[in-house]
Amino acid sequence: MLSKKCKYAIHALIYLAERHQQGPIHISEIAEKKRIPKKFLEAILLELRNAKVLHSKKGKGGGYYLQKKPAEINLMEVIRHMDGAIALLPCVSLNYYEKCDECKNEKTCGIHDAFVKVRDETLKILSGSTLDKIMKREKLLGIK
Repeated sequence: MLSKKCKYAIHALIYLAERHQQGPIHISEIAEKKRIPKKFLEAILLELRNAKVLHSKKGKGGGYYLQKKPAEINLMEVIRHMDGAIALLPCVSLNYYEKCDECKNEKTCGIHDAFVKVRDETLKILSGSTLDKIMKREKLLGIK
């Protein structure tokens, strides 16, 4: 399950993606429009800036803006930055691997095998889900 922090990060990034090429967007505007607590959003955006997903500009006319094009930012990278592992079991995680205490042999474990397939399909879907595609999908669904 995604954390609230991760969900807020995705909503903030989509808001910034919708305003891509319009210059920096002030944190107060994002917080108000997306109904995200400002202090929480500050920490989220700072984390995304440190992860090189966002740039920021200080002073008058300052704010946050995407470091890359919306088509180059996918949900997989955002979720990994915000929540860490995407895999449902630590023994199938690509970046956060841990051996399961209960498992005697991963190579012959049916549970392990099933969750490798779940992980692979999840990564495929998330890596193909860019901010650009999400915005297009919302327009198609009549959300925006």
